[in-house]
Amino acid sequence: MEIYRLGTSLCMVMEVNEAFSFEKKAEQDKRNETVQRWEELMWKYQEPLAEAAQGEKWMLMNKIFDLNHY
Repeated sequence: MEIYRLGTSLCMVMEVNEAFSFEKKAEQDKRNETVQRWEELMWKYQEPLAEAAQGEKWMLMNKIFDLNHY
């Protein structure tokens, strides 16, 4: 189990392989119409964090707990 936090938000955990990069995913998402429709819909339900730049919704979080370290 891993728990991540940024401000008052807690987060999702992603399991990926060594080829994954956030930059590559962001570029693929920009070209994917289904992802873009989903993101537009989610703006109705999600609020940007105070720490976010204009138009930024997804941000990296700080790990605050990892069960594997106990």
